Amino acid sequence: MKHAYILTLSCPDRTGIVHAVSGFLLERGGNIEEAAQYNDPATGLFFMRVQFACAQHTFEDLKSQLQFFAEPLRISWKLHAVHEPMRTVILVSKEGHCLNDLLFRWKSGLLRLDIAAIISNHRDFYQLAASYNVPFHHVPVAAANKAQAEARQYEIVESERAELIVLARYMQILSDELCGKLAGRAINIHHSFLPSFKGAKPYYQAHERGVKLIGATAHYVTAELDEGPIIEQDVARVDHAHTVEDLTAVGRDTESQVLARAVKWHSEHRVLLNGHKTVVFK
Repeated sequence: MKHAYILTLSCPDRTGIVHAVSGFLLERGGNIEEAAQYNDPATGLFFMRVQFACAQHTFEDLKSQLQFFAEPLRISWKLHAVHEPMRTVILVSKEGHCLNDLLFRWKSGLLRLDIAAIISNHRDFYQLAASYNVPFHHVPVAAANKAQAEARQYEIVESERAELIVLARYMQILSDELCGKLAGRAINIHHSFLPSFKGAKPYYQAHERGVKLIGATAHYVTAELDEGPIIEQDVARVDHAHTVEDLTAVGRDTESQVLARAVKWHSEHRVLLNGHKTVVFK
């Protein structure tokens, strides 16, 4: 029986890496089904994603052999089973459009996820969570209990063995400590008016300024607010006839679509970190 795997890697660029990787897989009976690579001349780094089938070796065998193969080439790598859904925890506040969209796509088989829990600082979406049979955790957050609340959130993330944490319009700033613990596995979504319209009611501010484009950005969470490596962005055109409500509706649609694409690509191991940027093999 053949098993499908995804190998992602990065290393200092040099000649022969593709040949070496394909040769390694060939020697172990691996059949490459999809491959993409990119070398960044600015950083001198090489990135690669390979999906392959292999019947001769188990997952653990391949990991052990990859360790010896990768070390002399200074390769950083990860190996994943293709059909294993990614354990995911979603954080949300009082705007549910992104949460609702992700849940629907997940149940429709469009996202390779296993949504293990929903965490919220409000109770608004406990019924939505129940309708999808997903555990809902209400963790109130205030200035006086922020550290304890984050400790509880992280306890849930760890107990659920979450590989991905999605901030689906979660309107609380995470501490530097929690950002560090979630580095590389937490995705946030926000409107692309930043930094022009920071703070409350960005769509009201944008309407007053007569914007012509509405956008959204999905990025990895870092301690620098809304400045993590960008995974996906999109825009939609608007004009003078759009009301604040119209702008808000267009913005929510754009946010939902951008976040869904970012989550999909991350869950399929198509996103590789490149310093403050990302390489996305779509």
